[in-house]
Amino acid sequence: MDEAGLRQRLHAVGYIADEAMATTLWLAGELQRPLLLEGDAGVGKTALALALARAGDRRLVRLQCHEGLDLSQAAYEWNYGRQLLAIRLSEAASSSAQALREADLFSREYLLERPLLAAIDSEQPCVLLIDEVDRADEAFEAFLLEVLADWQITVPEFGTVRARHVPVVVLTSNGTRELSDALRRRCLYHWLDYPTLAREIDIVRHTLPGAETALVEQAVAFVQRLRREDLGKTPGVAETLDWVRALHRLNWRELADDPQAIVATLGCLLKTREDRFQMGPERVLQLVEGRRSVGVAEKVAA
Repeated sequence: MDEAGLRQRLHAVGYIADEAMATTLWLAGELQRPLLLEGDAGVGKTALALALARAGDRRLVRLQCHEGLDLSQAAYEWNYGRQLLAIRLSEAASSSAQALREADLFSREYLLERPLLAAIDSEQPCVLLIDEVDRADEAFEAFLLEVLADWQITVPEFGTVRARHVPVVVLTSNGTRELSDALRRRCLYHWLDYPTLAREIDIVRHTLPGAETALVEQAVAFVQRLRREDLGKTPGVAETLDWVRALHRLNWRELADDPQAIVATLGCLLKTREDRFQMGPERVLQLVEGRRSVGVAEKVAA
């Protein structure tokens, strides 16, 4: 399957990828290299990994990173409860606990798989999503290097588990901290920006085919202009979809000229008190009127 075929498969499951993104994804698969996606929150980084799994009919294994993430949460841990139970059963059956060897206690049946080991040891090809890797600390990032370079995980008490199938790996980052050069070298890279007007309209149309065309075009143009405002949290594509879905449920066929009616729905787009206060009826009216003056120019530019 070439990059055009991959792009079509992604489109079929609802993800509208541009040519540059599809090419980078295809190269990551061909070269068996992880893909590092960076971009603002809400631009569709996580959604891309989900779409890749659906498009390839693969299992998705997700590791959500956070501060303090360690191996027991990310890769594996021993089932201490079962080990203790095995020791007690051995003691009950024998006069000596030595009847149960240490090697038996640290066998595979007592090993609990967490996302990284589950992806490496998967019997079928899978997609491994390492979400918000920038939230984890540098020590965890260093551990990832073995996984991403050699496709294996070493368990000191057990041995080395090598990948049965090299997973498709997608790492996402919101840029909360700078990632190491060593991690970046092991990955292909793509910056995922907010979609253009035309692409975002395509996304909304594909996701919400029942919404009126005029409503979709006007609402997306409004959101595109809203993103140029000085907001604390810029609305992403998910917020656009929520808003258009809400307007459609309200039986709007196009964006209302009444700014008060629009303001009442902005809870779908604006998620902080400061942003909500900033977008009063007067400013909303200016953005609504802007669709008539600059909407055509935006479509041409897209």
